Amino acid sequence: MSADHDHGPATYDRAFALGVAFNVIFVVTEAVFGVIAGSTALLADAAHNFSDVLGLVLAWGASYLSRRPRSARRTYGWRSSSILAALVNAVVLLVVTGGIAWEAVHRFGAPAQVGGGIVAWVALVGVGVNTATALLFMRGRKSDLNIRGAFLHMAADAAVSAGVAVAGVAILVTGWAWIDPVVTLLIAAVILGSTWGLLRESVNLALHAVPEGIAPDAVEAYLMGLPGVTAVHDVHIWAMSTTETALTAHLVKQDARDDDAIIAEATRVLHERFGIEHTTLQWERGPDACCPRLPG
Repeated sequence: MSADHDHGPATYDRAFALGVAFNVIFVVTEAVFGVIAGSTALLADAAHNFSDVLGLVLAWGASYLSRRPRSARRTYGWRSSSILAALVNAVVLLVVTGGIAWEAVHRFGAPAQVGGGIVAWVALVGVGVNTATALLFMRGRKSDLNIRGAFLHMAADAAVSAGVAVAGVAILVTGWAWIDPVVTLLIAAVILGSTWGLLRESVNLALHAVPEGIAPDAVEAYLMGLPGVTAVHDVHIWAMSTTETALTAHLVKQDARDDDAIIAEATRVLHERFGIEHTTLQWERGPDACCPRLPG
């Protein structure tokens, strides 16, 4: 028996539209002033913010696709598009970060004059833009993993822009041009650290690994404790999207008493305790019911 419902994620189209608009305007502004000031830190932050625009667009598109109804061919609809969007976003971020770091290393050998005042003022604008964008997703950050990711990403960007502003002030006070590539490398390290986790998790989800935050042993132990169940096997837990998790399992139970009630209760507990949205449980009976375990 199955419990499968269409609880599509809440829509944040307005938040995405405003976030993309804010960041596109700021990216252009930051890139122009980065060239004028000769600052790789500003250009690095502009490239990072451009990747954020791409990430917001991808997340927005995936959010739209995940709400499309399922069809005879796509029985899960387009839910997995959010996983693909996260994976593409992570790869693009890593490529951009590599280019930023390479340029910063070259700057050590050939330091350029940097306009510290311009760097500081433009970066402070970035703090405001990224903070405003993060606040657009604040309401949904506790109930939607995808929205929470957008919120945390933009909040982290505000912190990075604050670091660039500090570098601009330091250059203005000391005149040390090497501060700019040092800050650039620090920004690249921050981006790499956050992106590596995103890449690892999105690859795992794309390969149907159990989502982080769900302990498969605990799920199996709960199923084993259901009334009348003597064995559990073929337990599969995977992400249908970045916000929804599915489970299928075979339960060995020798009689049919209370089957429907047990499944209804198990579905509720799996949702409330483990965050599993879509549950399918299959009963097995009789002396020939066996419980093979798949390798690994």
